Amino acid sequence: MQQNLMKKTAIYSIIFSIAALGVTFFAVSTEAIAIESKGKEEVQHIDEDINYITSEIITDSEETKMADGALTFELGGADTNYLCIPLPQGVGAEGIAIENHYMDGEMWIALAEVPEGFYENSVISGNREKIIYGTFENFNKGVILKFGLRDIYECRSILESGSLYIELVAPREMYDKIIVVDPAFGGKSVGFEENGLREKDITLKVAEKLKEKLDTTDIKVYYTRMEDTNPTDEQRVRVANNTKADMLIRIEANAEGDSGIYGTTAIYNANFFIPGFGSIELANLLEKEVVSYIKGKAIGLQAADGTDYVVMQATVPAATIKVGYMTNAQEAILLKKEDYLDKIATGIYNAIMQVYEE
Repeated sequence: MQQNLMKKTAIYSIIFSIAALGVTFFAVSTEAIAIESKGKEEVQHIDEDINYITSEIITDSEETKMADGALTFELGGADTNYLCIPLPQGVGAEGIAIENHYMDGEMWIALAEVPEGFYENSVISGNREKIIYGTFENFNKGVILKFGLRDIYECRSILESGSLYIELVAPREMYDKIIVVDPAFGGKSVGFEENGLREKDITLKVAEKLKEKLDTTDIKVYYTRMEDTNPTDEQRVRVANNTKADMLIRIEANAEGDSGIYGTTAIYNANFFIPGFGSIELANLLEKEVVSYIKGKAIGLQAADGTDYVVMQATVPAATIKVGYMTNAQEAILLKKEDYLDKIATGIYNAIMQVYEE
């Protein structure tokens, strides 16, 4: 994926800038410290020259150890819920950062001040049933531990007696409210290009402004992208279905040969009925709230077809909000304005909050 290069640039310097990350540490007892993990999009990224070692994937055999960065796992551990990661002496909570790279199926643990060769000679013990592989990458004086996960998990972590204990849990065990926001396209997949606009830029900007608003709530939000990357449709659907999200909201724009057409519409899955609150109810609410806030024109709801893969394959309430026609000269001018995109985001936010109020 196109995310790989960006991820390396983004993560490798966070060790030495923990204070800037906003990662919270708090005492649980006199000996144990809990460490809050962050989604990748929540962490401040700092560019820096990096030296790293490419790592290898472990196999499932007992005490497997491979050269160049494979972690060694001890067989067993089903009698505990935690994975136990040994830490070098002197590494405390302030030198640990955890990132959840859920779109790539990985959890990253960044550690500061790790002696050379420490993880070549250490064994990871405890429960690894939810882990596919483990690798490490050295840089400067730190290490990034990367764990491939069998599903999308959140983690609970405790720092105690020189070890970091990680428990992987389903998102529903930690959060009552879960949504997925999917800014369409990204990377080389630009979407529509009209009137000096690119659809991938519009969708990402609306998502960024929506994130600012949702960050003030108690809702757990999974974003399929917050950079100029292009996850596959399968990855986008997976994050919604596997987290058992309350809703999936996809953001797109529109284009039409007739430049006189303008307005907002929403797409829903007519083939998958969910009693009470489903895709059509979500689509209706999104269109109504966005049109109301931008004082625009509602075109009406549309049933998804074969081109709307993400909405059609989601097993949770899912809808696409199409925020305007890039081919309409007047609407294109509006879609170039930051305050107008913020109004669209506010309309989406209002729809989300109404769902949880009902």
